[in-house]
Amino acid sequence: MLGRTASSLFWMSRYHERAQNVTKLLEVAYRGAIMSHTGQEHGTHWTFALSCSGCEGDFNERYDELNLRNVVSFMVFSKDNPVSIRNSLELARNNARAVRTGITAELWEAINTTWIDFADVNPQTINQEKLPDFLAWANQRSHLFRGALLNTILRDDGYYFSQMGNFVERADNTVRILNTQYYSLLPDNDIVDDGSMERYQWSAILRALSGRRSYRFAYPNARLKPFNIAEFLILRREMPRSLAHCYHWLADTAEDLGQFYGSREPSLDMAREISRSLSEKQMREIYQEGLHEFLTDFIGRNNLFAQKLSEDYNFA
Repeated sequence: MLGRTASSLFWMSRYHERAQNVTKLLEVAYRGAIMSHTGQEHGTHWTFALSCSGCEGDFNERYDELNLRNVVSFMVFSKDNPVSIRNSLELARNNARAVRTGITAELWEAINTTWIDFADVNPQTINQEKLPDFLAWANQRSHLFRGALLNTILRDDGYYFSQMGNFVERADNTVRILNTQYYSLLPDNDIVDDGSMERYQWSAILRALSGRRSYRFAYPNARLKPFNIAEFLILRREMPRSLAHCYHWLADTAEDLGQFYGSREPSLDMAREISRSLSEKQMREIYQEGLHEFLTDFIGRNNLFAQKLSEDYNFA
């Protein structure tokens, strides 16, 4: 496969995953905005979405007021925000169009119609009443893309590069949310009042990673605890957005890609090593080493893996 084809498939999936991640952050922020939380300062929910997506600084440079309209304008529709839903969907479509003949009609239809429908939305119409329906639509379109990819794409190198893009982005999103909010997951916050700010942050982290209900299944007799939440989102492989799950999938995909080409590039071994290191970790070890330090290091390792993969297979 040509490097530019591998690149387009990798980034097609990565950008669609990014669009869904931003959608989930906005859903959590909106939920927080319409609910009262003891001790919560005005705008905390919108700050959560901006900081977890890594665009708080850019937002503050462009807007004087932190409110729903400005946040939606920036995180959904702005051409100047690299992680906006608009930019992610457009770039996903552009990459899919570059390999139009290499993907199925169902997958192209899912990507293309999503962009066409999004482009028809008037940003001025997305107010507080209409935002939930819009975000639900965006989330459903992400699931449609993922379903079309998994159910129609031939299991060859194109599929493997698509999977790589999806799970590199998902791991990046999970670790950045955890690192932005790591202070609320420290053991010192283990005992708090039910109406505390920490409890709201724990719930927001889980909701942003689609894990609020599944956490209850994983820890049926336990209340929300920072140790459990951190373990759930870092080391529990059965959680689809945990770091362990993402790299277990990346390691398996790397194995498939190596077998497909009949050779193993260094990046493939790197995925396996990261997955192995997570499977051997205990949460208490991570706390002893420093949660923030562990997460910061993981961001670097994930970025390095993506960079090495692009070098090994000649795509940017």
